[in-house]
Amino acid sequence: MSGPGRFRNPILPGFHPDPTICRVGRDFYLATSSFEYFPGLPLFHSRDLVDWRPIGHALTRRRQLDLSGIGSSRGIYAPTLRHDGKRFYLVTTLVDGGGNFMVTARRPEGPWSDPIWIDAQGIDPSLTFDRKRGRVFYTRNGKGTDFDHPFIHQAEIDPRTGRLRGPLRVIWRGLGGIWPEGPHLYVMNGRYYLMAAEGGTSYGHAEMIGRADDPFGPFEPGPRNPILTHRDRRRHPVQALGHADLVTLPGGEVWAVFLGIRTAGGRHHHLGRETFLAPVSFDGDGWPTIGRRGRVELVMAGPALPRRPSRPPPPRDDFDGRALAPVWMFLRNPPPGAISLAARPGHLRLGGTAATLDDVAPVAFVGRRQQHFAARFRARLAFEPRRAGDEAGLTVRAREEVHAEIAVRLGAGGREAAALARTRGGARRLLGRAALPAGAVELEIAATADAYELAVGVGRRRRVLGRVPTRAFSAETIARRGTLHFTGAVLGMYATGSGRPASAPADFDWCEYRALP
Repeated sequence: MSGPGRFRNPILPGFHPDPTICRVGRDFYLATSSFEYFPGLPLFHSRDLVDWRPIGHALTRRRQLDLSGIGSSRGIYAPTLRHDGKRFYLVTTLVDGGGNFMVTARRPEGPWSDPIWIDAQGIDPSLTFDRKRGRVFYTRNGKGTDFDHPFIHQAEIDPRTGRLRGPLRVIWRGLGGIWPEGPHLYVMNGRYYLMAAEGGTSYGHAEMIGRADDPFGPFEPGPRNPILTHRDRRRHPVQALGHADLVTLPGGEVWAVFLGIRTAGGRHHHLGRETFLAPVSFDGDGWPTIGRRGRVELVMAGPALPRRPSRPPPPRDDFDGRALAPVWMFLRNPPPGAISLAARPGHLRLGGTAATLDDVAPVAFVGRRQQHFAARFRARLAFEPRRAGDEAGLTVRAREEVHAEIAVRLGAGGREAAALARTRGGARRLLGRAALPAGAVELEIAATADAYELAVGVGRRRRVLGRVPTRAFSAETIARRGTLHFTGAVLGMYATGSGRPASAPADFDWCEYRALP
């Protein structure tokens, strides 16, 4: 909130890319991509489009989502959420794991069905329910002229079985930019509008529009394409706008959700692609534009809906519940028996497995998205390692090759706290260490826009053991090594035996995340 009738973007800060939205009555529901993290497809509810409350995930069971062997920035891509009047539908892609599939539910909180597989080609699937004509369309990107220039393909589909009612046909070849993707087909004003992003999901990102009298085209490009972009506005703190989805309010207003990034001082971004909101206006000929002539601001006038601010979750989680709060997630499917709220009541217990944060494997890890440039992530840990290699603590993670820890481990002189970092794709580096007395300790990762500070506290004394630049966690730095990076910084608790099961459990009494001014 930023004053009467105004709101502040992003509406979902931190790693919440590829948003998709639908309305059922007065209720709005939104989902985003989840990539290598589990559960998959986080879901949110709102009554005013601005204040969103997490309500769970659609993919909560291993038989719905098996992430074994799925690398970083792979896994669950770009969903589309729709409602046909009776049932919710989510269609998405499991990259490197089977392709495009659909799950359905009567209620957005679930339970959601097991996957209904559709096809194995392309990404970013979408569904359109043309209720007046009784037809349902399946739209996605796929094979084009070359890898960088896919086309948009479409077919009719039976939403009950996932079977296509005819061959996939090319309906859009893009308007010259790389990677036409994230397509959505809409029925508006008696015509079919096709919206898709292109330009790559970075600083050249943009949203394009076309329309036709027939759902399979030919689609006439809009006269003011792109209808959303900041690619010619590089000094603005918000960049990479695109991958939009539209929703119509009860009064007829149309709004868009879309992804974007906030740069740290205009230099790099490491929080990931976030979810933004802006109004949609139509000219006299029925062509839409998102925001103010395709531009978006951090503070904007809000929708004509009563504000329903939700109560934010408390900063500290004492792990007193029977299940983890929706804010928490695992790195791939959690190892069986390695994560427990029941083993020691009032604590989150992690039993370190052989896997480490360097491995593409299930790790004893519980994390959450970093949502603010300035934040403090703290926890109280009881951990008494009995052999070398046992390690537990806090981490800030981008991927297997990029992460930093403040850890408790067994050193040459006994139990110690150590600040460690792996930020250039090489081996982990020791940044600093300190001997620890017996008993629980407090660990901390303090973030600014420029650096992560790794610290340990015993009693009232806090000692900084290392600092790591946030630039090392940015998509810009990671991309320089030729690696695509689609997620954002995740802060978490972890434990490992570094090649074999740990000899002692790690008990976290509490963990807190606080935004700083």
